[in-house]
Amino acid sequence: MALAAENLPSAPDAPAVPASDDPLGDRLLEAAAEVFAERGYDRAGVAEIARRAGVTTGAIYSRHAGKAGLLVAALECCATDELDSLFADHRFQGRAEDVLAIAGSHLVRRSSDADRSSALLTEAFIAARRDPAVADLIRSHVLDRRDRLRDIIEAAKASGGIGADLDTEALATFCHALGFGFLLLEAAEVPLPSAPPWEQLIAHLIAALGAEPSIDLTTPPTSPQEP
Repeated sequence: MALAAENLPSAPDAPAVPASDDPLGDRLLEAAAEVFAERGYDRAGVAEIARRAGVTTGAIYSRHAGKAGLLVAALECCATDELDSLFADHRFQGRAEDVLAIAGSHLVRRSSDADRSSALLTEAFIAARRDPAVADLIRSHVLDRRDRLRDIIEAAKASGGIGADLDTEALATFCHALGFGFLLLEAAEVPLPSAPPWEQLIAHLIAALGAEPSIDLTTPPTSPQEP
């Protein structure tokens, strides 16, 4: 039994996000994302971020308590929302287990936006080791996304796509560990597997969870067609 897409935690045809009422703040976060990704958290200077955004440092401190908060705000604002992009993938057929399969395939099919997201998240994890404020903010950031992942897993279990006896928390942790592990491989410039064998492995893993994916992961993703 397939689960209707509208019963999942997010939908591919969600309404567009309204225009921001703080364009200056958006420009600031865009500049912050750029500088953090280029220079890393420790070497990123607030003055340089302000210069690229065309604002004063006062504009930064009036919106953010410090560099830690600015890093996490940049990550949340400028990084791609991976779960939303998965729902928009043309291979998604309305089954929650499809989302997990596509998520696995995306690890070796990266866009420029995903590359910047990875760079920002890597810098955040590095900074979290030394800065408790960053660690607290990143923990919250990750746990929010884990909640959405739990919902997807529970939906797949309810529809029979994933075995009901599997532990939701364990599977959510596995998915996060896999994604974060790729961050480390990319940071060290370790060669990644090509897409076809990796996606074949992902298909087998999803099948082992309870059902074959209803999508062909060997087909490259394409943008949704305009009506």
